Formats: sequence, structure tokens, C-alpha cells
Amino acid sequence: MIEAGVRTRALPAPPHVVATSLVAPDSDPARPWLHLLDDERRPTVVERRSSELVIWSSLWPSRPDARVRFDLAPDPTGGTALTWTLLVDEPVPDPSKVGHLRKRINQLINADLRYSYGQ
Repeated sequence: MIEAGVRTRALPAPPHVVATSLVAPDSDPARPWLHLLDDERRPTVVERRSSELVIWSSLWPSRPDARVRFDLAPDPTGGTALTWTLLVDEPVPDPSKVGHLRKRINQLINADLRYSYGQ
């Protein structure tokens, strides 16, 4: 698979909490965060390694090959350094489509998930 986008940001929750949020987005009804658009579908977990790695299936029926890889590591503040990587098969989508996919992952993870932790 080809890396079509990557970003690392800190989240305030520890890795085991973030991993649980990624694996079971509805596990805490008081903190909903996975708000999908009409052209998106709920991802399934393709792979999980403890609190270090979670891989989602595609969010987009138009790109069923896409995967979103999350690498989680403790950060010095007690939170999580979370890196998401968008992976796609050939042919790589055009730059406009790649930009849309990256923007959506960034919104879901670095905004919606972050805000669900109160930050």
C-alpha cells in the first residue's frame, strides 16, 4: 500500500484510552465523536496490537482499498502521541480526493476525538 497522508498530534488521553476509543467509538455514549458524512461508512478494525496500533478499514465506499493506520505512543504529558497514516492501493487518487480524505481523518481524529476528551 502507498502512504497518501500522515500526521502526528498529541491527544490528552493515555494510549489505552485512545485505543479503546478507536476500536469502540460508541463505548462511551457521553462522548460521541465518530460523526460520519453521507459518503462515509463506519470502519471496522482490521488489526489491533494492544494500545500501540489500530488499523481501520476504509471509511469510503468509493475507495474500499483504503486503510487508516493509527500508531499510539505515550507522550511526556501523560497523553498520547497519535500518528494516523492513510494507506491506499494503486492508482493513487487525484490530489483533490487525497486532500479530502486527509482532511476527513484529521477532522475525525484531531478535532472530534480530541474534543470528546474535553480539549
